[in-house]
Amino acid sequence: MGRSEARAGGPRIVIALDFPSAGEALAMAMRIDPMRCRVKVGMELFTAAGPAILEGLHRLGFDTFLDLKLHDIPNTVAGACRAAASHGVWMVNVHAGGGRRMMEAAREAAGGGDGRPLVIAVTVPTSMGRGDLLEIGVTIALSDQVCSLARLSYDCGLDGIVCSAADLGHLRDRLDAGFLRVTPGIRFKGGTDDQRRVTAPGDAVRAGADYLVVGRPVTRARDPLAVLDAIERDVAAADD
Repeated sequence: MGRSEARAGGPRIVIALDFPSAGEALAMAMRIDPMRCRVKVGMELFTAAGPAILEGLHRLGFDTFLDLKLHDIPNTVAGACRAAASHGVWMVNVHAGGGRRMMEAAREAAGGGDGRPLVIAVTVPTSMGRGDLLEIGVTIALSDQVCSLARLSYDCGLDGIVCSAADLGHLRDRLDAGFLRVTPGIRFKGGTDDQRRVTAPGDAVRAGADYLVVGRPVTRARDPLAVLDAIERDVAAADD
């Protein structure tokens, strides 16, 4: 079994439940369909609601991506990944910038077998551009930074990375096809919010994305399932 086969497959669309309370998040979850999408629990929601939000979403039938972007000393990150695994999450992420020892500790702590969570690494957040990297001392090109962190994540045994669809072309021939690409910043034309590097769903799939993370275009829609329908159609057209 390949590294990403343990809990890969299934719905490719992941809805970001970026809400300040469990009540709001669960209310939105009940308006979408666990057979057609997974859900993401980020720092705001998890800090407000704790592990109980994961339990509530699991009861509704959803696979959960625990998006805490862990970045700390190896022992602390390992403990957090072990706890995430105990809560039955489908996926958890760390910051690739935490380095080799941290990522290897995260992967080991997640456990083995079909029931373990996928462990992926954030390369460069889609909210960041070239100027942001320069301010923190990263002087190489943004695409080179993404490729460097992606390669390190792969070498550490992780299941995949989080990156902008704009960066996928640089990675296409550098990493195995089974190494997952999770792509946030998915927007139809005209929507950007605070994301700087955004891509339409079909374009992301054509570029090589395995999973698409979509937040406000769905969660702020009057009819979330109608938007999900449109995303699915765009993805299906890209797969043809």
